[in-house]
Amino acid sequence: MTTAVASATASAVTSPAISVTGLTKSYGDKKVLDGIDLRVAPGTVFALLGPNGAGKTTTVQILTTLIPADSGEIRVGGHDLARDAEAVRTVIGVTGQFSAVDNLLTAEENLILMADLLHLGRKEGRRRAAELLRRFDLSDAGRKPVTTFSGGMRRKLDLAMTLVGEPRVLFLDEPTTGLDPRSRRTMWEIIRNLVDERGVTVLLTTQYLDEADQLADRIAVLDHGTLVAEGTAEELKRRIPGSHIRLRFAGLPALDAAAALFAYLALDREALTLDLPGDGSPDTLRAVLDILENASVPAEELSVHTPDLDDVFLTLTGPKRENAR
Repeated sequence: MTTAVASATASAVTSPAISVTGLTKSYGDKKVLDGIDLRVAPGTVFALLGPNGAGKTTTVQILTTLIPADSGEIRVGGHDLARDAEAVRTVIGVTGQFSAVDNLLTAEENLILMADLLHLGRKEGRRRAAELLRRFDLSDAGRKPVTTFSGGMRRKLDLAMTLVGEPRVLFLDEPTTGLDPRSRRTMWEIIRNLVDERGVTVLLTTQYLDEADQLADRIAVLDHGTLVAEGTAEELKRRIPGSHIRLRFAGLPALDAAAALFAYLALDREALTLDLPGDGSPDTLRAVLDILENASVPAEELSVHTPDLDDVFLTLTGPKRENAR
C-alpha cells in the first residue's frame, strides 16, 4: 500500500461519519437552529433529544438534503453537503416519523419498487428484497398486502426499504412513534444489529428517553435551536444534581458506626442503608471504601444512584431554562 493510499484509508477510518459546524436555519424572524455543532463517529448511534419544536426534525431534513441550511459547514459520509448533495444521497438512508410504504402493494413489491428506483437491476433487487424480508422476520408476510400489517410490521418494512440501498449513514426520525413496547424493543434490536454487525452509523431523533438510553453511544440535547448538552447517557446523568452513593450494612451497629463517619443524606434503619452525597466516580468510591476500611466498618453492599434521562431532559430543556436566560 502506498503512503498516499494508506493516508487516505486512515483518514476515512478516523473521520466523523457526520460533521456539522455552525449550522443555522431560520424561517422569517423565527430562528430554528442557532449554531449547531455535531460530530458523529462511524459505526455508532447518536441520539438527538429535545422537546417538540426544538429543531430535531429540521436538523435531520438539512443533513439529508431535503432543505437547505442558512449557514454552516456539513459533511456526511465524507462528502460536503453544500458542494455535492448528490454524493451525500448515495450514502444515506432516511426513515421518517410516518410510514412511507405503499399500502396497495405487498411487502416484497414495496422492496422491489425501491430497488427499481435505485436502478439496482431486477435480479439484484429481488435478492436484496428477499434478504431484507428474512432479516426483518417478514418472509412469511412478504406476499401479503401491507394493509394487513400491524404497526410494528409496517415500521420494520419501512426501515427495510431504507436499507435496500445499503446506506452507510442512517437517519431515523422518531422511528418507534406509536409502537407498542414489544415492537419498540424489536426495533431497538434491529437498529443495534445494524450498527454492531454491519457498521452502519445511525443518527436517531426520539422523544422516548429510554430509547436513547438503550441505543445511543452519545446523546445531544437540543432546546430552542441550540445544543445545551452532549455526552454519553452516564455523563449527562452525572451533570444533574441528585447523585448519591448507597451503603447497606449487615446490622444496626455497623450502620450507626458508618453514620458517625460521614455527612449523610438519609439513613434508613429498617433497610439498614445510608445514602451519601457523591457522583459515583472511582475516586469518590475509593475514598468512601477507604474510610470504612480504616474504621473497620464493613459494608454489605455499595451502589451508585444517579438521575435518569428524564431528570436530564427536564432540567436542561423547557420553560425553566428559557426563563433563566
